[in-house]
Amino acid sequence: MLNVSIIIPAWNEEERIADCLMNATRQTVAPHEVIVVNNRSTDRTCDIVERFQRDHPEAPVILLQQNEDQGLIPTRNFGLNAATGDVLGRIDADCMLKPDWVEVVSGIFTEDPDAMGATGPVVYYDMPAKGAGLAGDDHIRRHTYRADNDQVLLFGSNMAIRASAWHAISGEVCRDPEDVMHEDIDVSLHLLNHGFKTVYSQCMICGISARRMDTSFASFHRYMQRFKNTFAAHPDHWREHHTERRLYALYPWLHMLYPIYQQHLAAKDINPAEKIWFDEQIKLVKSHFDNPEQVDAVE
Repeated sequence: MLNVSIIIPAWNEEERIADCLMNATRQTVAPHEVIVVNNRSTDRTCDIVERFQRDHPEAPVILLQQNEDQGLIPTRNFGLNAATGDVLGRIDADCMLKPDWVEVVSGIFTEDPDAMGATGPVVYYDMPAKGAGLAGDDHIRRHTYRADNDQVLLFGSNMAIRASAWHAISGEVCRDPEDVMHEDIDVSLHLLNHGFKTVYSQCMICGISARRMDTSFASFHRYMQRFKNTFAAHPDHWREHHTERRLYALYPWLHMLYPIYQQHLAAKDINPAEKIWFDEQIKLVKSHFDNPEQVDAVE
């Protein structure tokens, strides 16, 4: 099985980074390394990561500093270039990986030597009806998140790239100084430029926050415009379906529901990021009591 590095760009993520690291390290198959790349945070992000390292010395968590440039793309690139795994996973600092994520990702690239990029569906851990939400997200990504005659586009909150493929495109990916593009789609299109295969797996599941839906419509609209801007920067590529049309239709309902559900979570004193995979984590721990030789995978 190929080993998997996890890269987490972070800027002022003190609220969720500890939960993110806990989910990234408590896996059925241990990650090769979990690299947090701090980008000029002014909050307690670094302190929390360092405390996690002290409290969990067995976890392969690495903290790097990228202070030369402000922004996701240079921070992402810094982490991907520093990683030493066979496969490079990329998530956000508020993402909560399903406990078998590393195992699934390793399996995808081990079983398919032609696969150079992989992605999967997401579940919104801070929204109700998570099962229905996951099914809906899976449907949208399988049927609309495509380019160039049904080639899979990677989603930045839940994606992995074979290390050799990243090194082939790392000098070509757009720097986007105006910050108007979807950096994950840009990476996808550069992979397709090389004829690299990208794949979608329904089993590669990540929990993410729906906080994007809590922004104003003007802000949401600017974010949706990134789809158009990214393809405009890559005129050799095309798409039949416009994912943003589905998201525009969902926005009013999710924008209304999100703050209401946050009030419910606060009233019940529920940390949704901690709770999303709790039952599966408990089952995982119990299984390792029954199989002590596997305990290193979750320590």
